[in-house]
Amino acid sequence: MSTNKVISFPELNDKQALDLIGLHDKNLNILSECFGKIISFRNNEFIINDVDNDVAHQIEEVLMALYEVVKKNQAVSERDVLYAYRLVSKSEKVDFDNLYKKVIGKTLTGKIISPKTKGQLEFVNAIEKYDIVLAIGPAGTGKTYLAVIEAVSMLKKGDIKRIVLTRPAVEAGESLGFLPGDLKEKVDPYLTPLYDALHDMLGVEQTDKLIEKNVIEIAPLAYMRGRTLEDAFVILDEAQNTTTSQMKMFLTRLGFNSKMVITGDITQIDLNKGSKSGLIEAGYVLSDIDEIKVLHLTSDDVVRHPLVQKIIESYQKSKHDGENKKQII
Repeated sequence: MSTNKVISFPELNDKQALDLIGLHDKNLNILSECFGKIISFRNNEFIINDVDNDVAHQIEEVLMALYEVVKKNQAVSERDVLYAYRLVSKSEKVDFDNLYKKVIGKTLTGKIISPKTKGQLEFVNAIEKYDIVLAIGPAGTGKTYLAVIEAVSMLKKGDIKRIVLTRPAVEAGESLGFLPGDLKEKVDPYLTPLYDALHDMLGVEQTDKLIEKNVIEIAPLAYMRGRTLEDAFVILDEAQNTTTSQMKMFLTRLGFNSKMVITGDITQIDLNKGSKSGLIEAGYVLSDIDEIKVLHLTSDDVVRHPLVQKIIESYQKSKHDGENKKQII
C-alpha cells in the first residue's frame, strides 16, 4: 500500500543539509529520478510522496549512507548518490565510511584522494598487498589514475626509487612512425591520463624535473625489452593492446622490491583482427598464481559522468543480445 513517508534528520545543520541535498536540490532531484518518486525536503525532513514500504526503506538506506558522508563535513556528489542507489537497488550494503577511511594520497592543493567505489578500494588494497596486479575494466573506473597515485605515494615515502609508465604503441589503427616529432612527442599524446595524475600529485614543474632525472620514466612498451626493473613501480596502461609475447616480455621484467600494475579495457582492443590480446590471455593464465591479483572492475565503479555508466551498460547489453541472437540463429 502506497502512502507518504517522512524521514527525519533532526541533527542536520544548515551546511550539512545543503551538502546532502545539493546546490539547487541537485542531489535530491537525482534521488527522485532514480526511484521515480517525488522527494522534497524541508525542516530537516524528507517527504516521499506515494511510496510503498519497500521503496521507502531503500530511499532511507541511501539517505542514511549519504548522511554519514556529510557528518564528516564532506559534500555529497552526484556520483555518491548514484553509487548508493545502485548498491541499494541490488540489496548491497552502502559503506562510504570504509571508502573515505582509505587515503591513497593528497593532491598538490591538499585534497585527499580516496577510492570512490568498493571495486576501487579492492584495487588499491591489492596494489599494496601484491607485487603484480591486473585490473581489467571499462573506461572511467579510475584504474590508471589510482595506479599512478599509488606509485607517487610510494615514491614520496621512499618505498621505491623510480616510476616507470609504459603502454603499447597501438591506438585506433595509428602507427607512431607516421606521427611527427621525436619519441617523446610521439608517445606523449597517448599518455595524457598518466600525466594528469602526476600533475595532480606533483605539479607540472616537479613532474618535469623527475622525468629529466629519470626518476619517472615514460616510454613505449618496446623499450622494456631486455631490462630488469628493480626498486620500481611499473605501470602498463592500455594493456588490452599488448600481444601475448609483449605481455610475457613485460611481466618477466619484474625485479626485486618492485610492483607492477597492468590496466586495460578488453572492450577497446585496437589490435589487428585475429591478434589475441595479451591482457585477456594473462587474466586466464595468471589467475591461479596466489601472489598475483587479477581483478575486474565494472560499470558500478565508473566515476565519470553518469552517462558514461549508461553508455557502457548499453554496449554490454547490446553485445549480450547480439550473442543470444547468434545462438538462436
